[in-house]
Amino acid sequence: MLPWKRVLRPLTALLLTAAVVTVPAATAAHADTAATSSSGWNDYSCKPSAAHPRPVVLVHGTLANSVDNWLALAPYLEDRGYCVFSFDYGQLQGVSVFYGLGPIDKSAEQLSAYVDKVLAATGAAKVDLVGHSQGGMMPRYYLKFLGGAAKVNALVGIAPDNHGTDLDGLTNLLPYFPGAADLISASTPGLADQIVGSAFLTKLNAGGDTVPGVHYTVIATKYDEVVTPYSSQFLSGPDVHNVLLQNLCALDLSEHALIGLTDRIAFHEVAGALDPAHATATTCASALS
Repeated sequence: MLPWKRVLRPLTALLLTAAVVTVPAATAAHADTAATSSSGWNDYSCKPSAAHPRPVVLVHGTLANSVDNWLALAPYLEDRGYCVFSFDYGQLQGVSVFYGLGPIDKSAEQLSAYVDKVLAATGAAKVDLVGHSQGGMMPRYYLKFLGGAAKVNALVGIAPDNHGTDLDGLTNLLPYFPGAADLISASTPGLADQIVGSAFLTKLNAGGDTVPGVHYTVIATKYDEVVTPYSSQFLSGPDVHNVLLQNLCALDLSEHALIGLTDRIAFHEVAGALDPAHATATTCASALS
């Protein structure tokens, strides 16, 4: 075995072991948060209003989950009258709390089933999807290949890796470590699927980025250190609105995680994308709205 593999395998095992060790406490916190989330967030008795007729399904990112990723955005949307839902996807056997690591096409199937569940509970005809990172890209597979376009009005991607990431060039080093790509694919296929040039992304983006009938919004930050280059997040198509946060507020320093976790300027832009008829201009002052 190559020396780097001797290091990588125990390191991977150590990380996964740490994740498993923290499962009892983290899962308890996860359950408590879900149970105490107020009406409208994962409340299946919530009925969409005339003002906001579509429920919003939040799609978390890689190594995140349906609660922690949305502790700020879910209440933000709920306070504005939306029925808000979130779910976990991409689970690896034996690993809890840290999701989005399974094959992305299978994760899209989980999204499909969950959207059907939300539509059945709320009686709505369509949902709107808001996703962070992988969660902003994965739904495009659902829209394109699993019939999702008939059930989705809008997809809002916050720092989505729509065309993959090179991690500031680090993925270009994989060919110099024989077997590394295969190890990543076998251990965490959801990560491998997000690398620039992967078979998954080649299939996803072949024939165009979008499908008819869905409104697309991409919200990116130039300080993104995970999905690089940040411009690769943007989509091309007839019904696409690409947004760079720093064009709205030059003072916004959010990077990949914060843009989805805490950035109220980004949240304001999300709200505008969900209800464009009543959208107001997003500025630095939106952080206080």
